[in-house]
Amino acid sequence: MRNVHKKNLLLIVGILLIATNLRAPFTSVAPLLEMIRAELGLTATLAGLVQTLPLLAFAAFSPFAAGVAHRLGMEKALFLALIVIAVGIVVRSYAGLPGLYAGTLIVGSGIAIGNVLLPGILKRDLPHRAASLTGLYALTMGLAAALGSAVMIPLAQPLHAGWHNALLSTLLLPLIAVAVWLPQLSRHTPRPAAQHGEHRRHASGVWRAALAWQVSLFFGLNSFIYYIIVSWLPAMLANLGFSTAEAGSLHGVLQLATALPGFFIGPLLGRLRDQRVPGVGFALIGAISLGGLLLAPSLATLWVVLIGISTGAGVILGLAFISLRSRNALQAATLSGMAQCVGYLLAAGGPPLVGLLHDSLGGWKLPLTGCTVLALVLSLLGYLAGRARHLPLVDAVKTEQHA
Repeated sequence: MRNVHKKNLLLIVGILLIATNLRAPFTSVAPLLEMIRAELGLTATLAGLVQTLPLLAFAAFSPFAAGVAHRLGMEKALFLALIVIAVGIVVRSYAGLPGLYAGTLIVGSGIAIGNVLLPGILKRDLPHRAASLTGLYALTMGLAAALGSAVMIPLAQPLHAGWHNALLSTLLLPLIAVAVWLPQLSRHTPRPAAQHGEHRRHASGVWRAALAWQVSLFFGLNSFIYYIIVSWLPAMLANLGFSTAEAGSLHGVLQLATALPGFFIGPLLGRLRDQRVPGVGFALIGAISLGGLLLAPSLATLWVVLIGISTGAGVILGLAFISLRSRNALQAATLSGMAQCVGYLLAAGGPPLVGLLHDSLGGWKLPLTGCTVLALVLSLLGYLAGRARHLPLVDAVKTEQHA
């Protein structure tokens, strides 16, 4: 029994270390975006593309992650994801403008695999703690992202590392996670090739379910709002009169605020019969805070904290819905792939769209107004996805319920 607990503890630590790689290597670019623009001569639209490429990678690679795990096993697939993230960080830092875009895309593809598979591995190995651990690993993602945002400007300016070396510092995250994850590689084996047909039938069944679309659109709309704010908040704050250092610090506050719901949402979800109240409530907090940033910018710190709490809670709820609405690990991984494909494809349009609007109109009123309205729509999706329902099982995989 002691060995079982030790193995589970090592698994949980490994999951949390993987989680540190699922946001920070991407979001740490935002505080440096103006510096990158100045050095490389990028327009706001082209700079927004740096923030959009990972989202496109999330959308493109997410549907295939469950299939990769089906062939390699989840442990090896997650190990591969960490290696891909590490390679992307190096390419992004030291291969000029082409490397900035290519490396960013590579980082995004590795993150996509990790994003999809963590809910599945929780459903398989720790099903009774899936909701609480989802909150914990979302908290870890937020804390790592907050730290990454907070140190980028000090690394790049006072320490004279430049944006290249500042971004390279995030390489520590996948390297540490790889070292801790190594013992997991021998724990499980991939499924026999004969079962791949069942996997495909199972996947198609998820994509046809209305509940799966409700979960996916909730995840996507929350991501759309989050990635607009996380990409352009420093520029928005600079437009409001904040210095570069202050805007970078508040960007870190945003990331820290996104981590706060991880302290309480997991235990809360375990006590609720369904998740409609938090699904609606946190979306409404987002609408109020986005409107507040537009109408009362002098209270920007308060609004930034509330936006972070709202979008952070939305991420946790979206991830929790994947486990709570699915019946087994394969279905959870498939729903995760669908939700993140649809969600990030929707979210990918946010940063460049806002950059284009800013270049055309020269202000942030229209983007903030649009995000406020979308947060109200998100509350409706939160009600639908939060109902206590489960995805249907196709006949071919009903025997896989305990996979």
